[in-house]
Amino acid sequence: MKTDKIDLKGFVAILIITILWGSNYSAIKITNIGFSPIFTSFLRSVIASLLGIGFCIAIRQNLYHRGVLLFHGLVVGVLFGLEFAFLYLGMLFTDSARAVILIYLSPFVVAAGAHLFLGERLSALKWAGLVLAFGGLVSVFYGKPSHYNRLMLLGDILEIIAAFVWGATTLYIKKYLAGRIHPINTFLYQLVFSVPVLFLCSYFIEPQWVKDPGPMQITSLAFQSVIVAFISYLAWFKLIHDYPVAKLSAFTFLTPVFGVMFAAFFQHEQVTAGLMAGLMMVCAGIYVTNYTK
Repeated sequence: MKTDKIDLKGFVAILIITILWGSNYSAIKITNIGFSPIFTSFLRSVIASLLGIGFCIAIRQNLYHRGVLLFHGLVVGVLFGLEFAFLYLGMLFTDSARAVILIYLSPFVVAAGAHLFLGERLSALKWAGLVLAFGGLVSVFYGKPSHYNRLMLLGDILEIIAAFVWGATTLYIKKYLAGRIHPINTFLYQLVFSVPVLFLCSYFIEPQWVKDPGPMQITSLAFQSVIVAFISYLAWFKLIHDYPVAKLSAFTFLTPVFGVMFAAFFQHEQVTAGLMAGLMMVCAGIYVTNYTK
């Protein structure tokens, strides 16, 4: 049943989802030990695609459309594949705590892009959110850990590129697919059409796909594929069907919070004052940019 506010059930659901999304960055670090990063993302999309296809068949939902809608689905899948190629490759070089903050610049890319290209005007409060986001980005870059080097800078840049591609994907969906197809089809197009993109990126960039994976790396891959890429996103699509999407999106500020927590406790990454300041600014920016009464 649809409602215009987030009740306790909805809050608990989005809380669990953001915990899963935040932990995913530490999980990527684990799989990078046993698999090359883009190849991991390729396997993730393959597994989640198969599960998504099975789910569509089970609920008797058409797997694909014809004509221009299928073309738009293809474009979304290519963008999605590029986003995760940049994200996973960047995680090979930079800390997960930095990655989870930098990638969540995407909501501000969406807000600015919607203002420029979709006619969704920004209020003064939302402009303040964009300014906070930029300030958070500057703070993260100044809050370098003691082991910071050129490779980490490369990783940071790749994460920022991933954030912009993620934002472009969202804008494309809002313009060409939202309201025209079932959300599960958008979800499936992203996964299925990302598979060849990720395979080609891995084929040309990564000389060795499998290193020496152990049980921890295999379990982490299964977690990313089944729990995060399939179950959590199905739950997210269910939530945006039942609750106001703007209010739900405001709660995504919890994801970088949990991501930094997991990075500190499980990856033992250095959390600098600049990183924490950037985290607070980005989280505040996400909240004010998305929240509407």
